[in-house]
Amino acid sequence: MKDVKAYIEANRERFLEELFELIRIPSISAESEHKPDMLRCAEKWKEFLLKAGCDKAEVMPTEGNPVVYGEKIIDPAKPTVCVYGHYDVMPVAPLELWRTSPFEPVVKDGKIWARGADDDKGQSFMQAKAFEFMVKTGQLPCNVKFMLEGEEEIGSPSLYGFCEQHKELLKSDVILVCDTSMIAPDVPSITSGLRGLCYWEVEVTGANHDLHSGIYGGAVANPINILCKMIASLHDENGHITIPGFYDDVLVISDEERALMAQAPFNEEAYKKELDIKAVHGEKGYTTKERTGIRPCLDVCGIWGGHTGEGSKTVLPSKAYAKISTRLVANQNFHKISDLFQHHFESIAPDCVRVKVTPCHGGAAYVSPLEMKAYQAAEKAMETTYGKRPIPTRSGGSIPIVAGFENILGTKSILMGFGLGSDDIHAPNENYPLEQFFKGIETIPYFYEYFAR
Repeated sequence: MKDVKAYIEANRERFLEELFELIRIPSISAESEHKPDMLRCAEKWKEFLLKAGCDKAEVMPTEGNPVVYGEKIIDPAKPTVCVYGHYDVMPVAPLELWRTSPFEPVVKDGKIWARGADDDKGQSFMQAKAFEFMVKTGQLPCNVKFMLEGEEEIGSPSLYGFCEQHKELLKSDVILVCDTSMIAPDVPSITSGLRGLCYWEVEVTGANHDLHSGIYGGAVANPINILCKMIASLHDENGHITIPGFYDDVLVISDEERALMAQAPFNEEAYKKELDIKAVHGEKGYTTKERTGIRPCLDVCGIWGGHTGEGSKTVLPSKAYAKISTRLVANQNFHKISDLFQHHFESIAPDCVRVKVTPCHGGAAYVSPLEMKAYQAAEKAMETTYGKRPIPTRSGGSIPIVAGFENILGTKSILMGFGLGSDDIHAPNENYPLEQFFKGIETIPYFYEYFAR
């Protein structure tokens, strides 16, 4: 790709100001009061796609937040890349932990500080600017489509139906996803797999109303005590999940890929120091990176009940609640796992309480085979700009719709992201290094060049 660095340098300030226009819109999909902001952000994306060189772009309705679709078809006979990203962001609470205003982007210490700086406005915007470079310099080698949704952070509930309704419109040879991370700024990597997800809320009920803990304590079951015991039983002493049938479909990766993944530098002492923990913890027989990449896990995401306000209140609560999630790996069916969990959790409840399990959202795991042409194009693109071969990694996170793309559209995805673990996505003080932002714009056009060949 000729002159990509020069184009970036000449347009550096404009790129940032345009990105900041997107970031300043508080497009929080999880909070209903931001519904107008979702449409405002979608319209801004439409504007930017047209300016970047799309022949057409439109804001398309769904049952929830709209999808922004854009395209440039240079030759129907050429390959087509469909770029996927999302314009919604996570809530910002607790606001008091932010060092800057979350929706007023600031550049400091070589980083953009703001909600959405990385996830996913910054990373999606790299795609638009890389596309702009190729169009404006006459170097676009294939057809490009854009699909930007507004519900990724709440599980993409409307996008599945949108894809079913618009299969022909979204037809492509590969879906390019830029919503993942690299190992380090000087250690390029490509996400070759994502974990799937299952999520539930459980409710444990004892007596029909709160009771005096002195008069009834010891004679009537405390739902919080029972819930804690039930949760504790979901793992054995080796960190294995005890739900019958949970591991039946877990796909074991090859020794070759496991060896490639092991090349990724990982300093366990630095990892513990950064997190301020004395020891790592997890399933016996696996390394820390393998536990978050190729093995499933189960975690309590929230637990509550009884008196949690200021001061003491001697109450034996009527109810206790928890939110529980599992991260799943290749070949595990999240519908099956959801049923297995519900049956097991209800079955281990003692007669002194009643248990209600409410399934929430979920999604399948996804794997990009290393022999896939799109993976090889991404590998060569990164090697071109970084001067070293990227390492394949399995991410502990989930993007459930990626597996949905394969099931509905019949199209594989390539996960070529430029985020870093230190970007604090989903947390206060989200940030994105300028170096990663501009390096992504430099690298992405090479993916198109090699994939089109």
